[in-house]
Amino acid sequence: MRATYIWAIAMAILIMAWLLSGVLTAEPPEINPSIEEQQLNNASVRSDLVPTQVRVTRMNAVEKVRFETIRGKTQNKRTVAVRSEIDGKIVARNVEKGDTVIAGQVLCELAMEDRQSSLTEAKEAVTQAQLEYKGAQKLKARGYNSENAIASARAKLASTLTVLDRRELSIAKTQVKAPFAGSVEDVHMELGEYVMTGAPCATIVDLNPMLIVGRVSEKSILDIQTGIIAGGILTDGREVQGPITFLGQQSNAQTRTYSVEIEIDNSDLSLRSGITTEILIPVERVLAQKISPALFSLDDSGGYGIRLIDSDNIVTFYTVNIVAEDEDGVWVTGLPNVSDVITVGQELVVPGERVDPVFQNRKIAER
Repeated sequence: MRATYIWAIAMAILIMAWLLSGVLTAEPPEINPSIEEQQLNNASVRSDLVPTQVRVTRMNAVEKVRFETIRGKTQNKRTVAVRSEIDGKIVARNVEKGDTVIAGQVLCELAMEDRQSSLTEAKEAVTQAQLEYKGAQKLKARGYNSENAIASARAKLASTLTVLDRRELSIAKTQVKAPFAGSVEDVHMELGEYVMTGAPCATIVDLNPMLIVGRVSEKSILDIQTGIIAGGILTDGREVQGPITFLGQQSNAQTRTYSVEIEIDNSDLSLRSGITTEILIPVERVLAQKISPALFSLDDSGGYGIRLIDSDNIVTFYTVNIVAEDEDGVWVTGLPNVSDVITVGQELVVPGERVDPVFQNRKIAER
C-alpha cells in the first residue's frame, strides 16, 4: 500500500517538472505593430533609405497680363422715342419694326392742311414789306422821310420775316425725322391717326458703337484707366474688344462697385443689346507659369498649391494664385521664377521629404 502512494507521488512530481520546464524555456510572444505604426515605419524607411522617385519639369516664368474678370452685358448707346412736335393727321409712316434708318430719314408725315397757304401768305407779306422798306429809304434820301418812318418800315419787314420762318418751321415739322442712324425698335403711329404734340412716332436705337457695361470692385478700380483696351466674351463664344470710355466716380451703396463702359465697334450691326458678356480688363503684368490643374493641391486655407523640389531634392509647397486660363492649362503666380515642379508622383510625397527626381526636360534642368 505504501509503495503505491510513493509511486503516485513520484509520477506527480515528474509531471509538474515537465510542465514547469516548458514555461521557463518558452520565448516571449511577438506583438504585431498597428497599421499606423507600420505606415510610419515604412515612410521612415523610405525617407531614410530609398527616396520616392518622382517626375519633375523645370518651368520658367514668363510675363503675362493679369485680367480682372467681371460679368456684364452689351448695351446700345442711345434709345430715343422720336415724337411729333405739332398736332395733325398721319398721312404716311415710312418705317416698320426692324428697319435700319439713317440720320434725317423721314419716319412719319403729318398732313399739311392749311400750312402751305399760310406759307404763301407769309412770303407775299415779306415781299410787300421789302418794297415798303426800299421806298422809305429812297424818300429819306430825297429828304421826304424821317428816321421814324424808316425804323417803322424796317420793323415791319423783320416781323414778316419772322412769320415766314414760323410758317416754314411748321411745314418742316410735318415730317418726323430720325435724329441719328440706327434701327427701328418699335412704331407707335398708324396711317390716318390724329396725333397731338409729343406723340411718339417710332423708337430708334443706336447700335453703333455698342457698349459693354459692368461693375468693378473698389480694389480693382484703382488699377483701371480709361483708354486701355479691354475684351469681352459673349455667350455664343464670340470675342470682342475696345477701349474703356467711362469709369464711374461714385460707388454703388450696396455693392461698393463702380460702373465701367467699354466701346465696341458694331458697324456690321452683328451685336445686339442685352447679351451677357464676360469682361476681361487688363490690370497688371506679372511673371507666371502655365500649370496643369491636375497638379493642384489644397493648402490649409482651401487655396490652391503646387509641390516643387528645391536644390537638395526636398519637397516644398507653394500657394499659387490663378491669373489666366488657357485650354491646355492655367497661368499662376506665387512660384519661384525658375521652379522644379513635380508632375508625376506629387500625391505620394509630402513637404520636407527627400525624393529622387527624374527630369522630363533634362537639357534645361541640368544642375
